[in-house]
Amino acid sequence: MPLLGLIAAWLLATVWGSVVQTQWNLQALVALDVPVPLPLRVATTLQDLAGFAPLYGGLVAAGWLPALALAAWLARRRPAWRLPLFTAAATLGVVAAVRAVDAVAPMPVFIDATRSTAGLLIMAAGAALGGVLLARWPRKAP
Repeated sequence: MPLLGLIAAWLLATVWGSVVQTQWNLQALVALDVPVPLPLRVATTLQDLAGFAPLYGGLVAAGWLPALALAAWLARRRPAWRLPLFTAAATLGVVAAVRAVDAVAPMPVFIDATRSTAGLLIMAAGAALGGVLLARWPRKAP
């Protein structure tokens, strides 16, 4: 598993998740008739990328470490399955990490966007894309 590919995939999943949770929360405010103009959306998103994304990135890494290690091991035995293995591992690793944190967090959920299945799936979609990127990343330098 190339390190640069892993970092790129991790960044994709982390940024995706951070932006999704920010917009999910802002949309909840809009549903309460709180005005959220575009400049505020952009500023809040940038603040969350600086403040929340590093924490979420740790969560992604914790979920990915065992899941992607298993996927890499299986992919060496079944190279044709590389793409579905990495995609599933990245997705399930994030879902498992989020649910594990929710189980021990003092609040009902750690990330409000993951309170619903739809929100969890939208956040997990970024992890899935990261898994696809990692599976397709060139394994040998040209």
